[in-house]
Amino acid sequence: MNALRSFDIKSEEHSDLVWEYVKLSVIIPVYNEINTVDKIIRRVHKVPLDIEIVVIDDGSTDGTCDLLNNLKLEGVINVLLFQEVNQGKGAALRAGFEAATGDIIAIQDADLEYDPFELPMLIEPILSGKADAVYGSRFLGGPHRVLFFWHMIGNRFLTLLSNIFTDLNLTDMETCYKIVHADLLKSLPLSAKRFGFEPEVTALLAKAKARIYEMPISYNGRSYAEGKKITWKDGLAAIYHILRSNLIGSQLEPWSPPQIQPWESRIP
Repeated sequence: MNALRSFDIKSEEHSDLVWEYVKLSVIIPVYNEINTVDKIIRRVHKVPLDIEIVVIDDGSTDGTCDLLNNLKLEGVINVLLFQEVNQGKGAALRAGFEAATGDIIAIQDADLEYDPFELPMLIEPILSGKADAVYGSRFLGGPHRVLFFWHMIGNRFLTLLSNIFTDLNLTDMETCYKIVHADLLKSLPLSAKRFGFEPEVTALLAKAKARIYEMPISYNGRSYAEGKKITWKDGLAAIYHILRSNLIGSQLEPWSPPQIQPWESRIP
């Protein structure tokens, strides 16, 4: 078993947190993932939290749409949205954020690279009042599948370039696992359509002076033969979005969490 999955929300260390009163919206953008999407959605559904699963199909053509409709009828998916043509991960996520009703929003890829049973661990800094956003880092020592060297170098370079402009000390800006207070995330003027979402949301969180935590996660990366979609072109686009979001985008007012969090207001 993955050691990171041993995080226990019922342990004495975490028993003072109001796990039963917080609602987590998990946003899952999907594009031609018929081989993995059923498994990952069912895994998310089993996470021991009050979870709202929001799935956005981004113009799939491989039969994924029919599978998702069946999962919705089964009650495994709470909200199911369809985009008639493929618009990109960023566009799909924005649609999901708008539909989400949870107190905290998490992003989950539709493949099997990220383990949803680590979500309770990742929301803990927000729930305990220490953070407004949490990034799950693939480079902080968690177990991971050994794969592409140049992908790792590319990720580290993009993170370094992003850090230069945001003045953050992230180790993994490009990670899928970004967990953000819903009010904060919905206030950000996001516009990137594809994988430019990652540097854009990071730049906007930095501009909003959000308190960002990073935590180690496991990572089961997949090969291109197994369906990996990101390419060197997306790396070039990420450089553009780093520059655009940090140098051209408007400044934001510093964000402050509400004095009484929505989950705290539900405590009897």
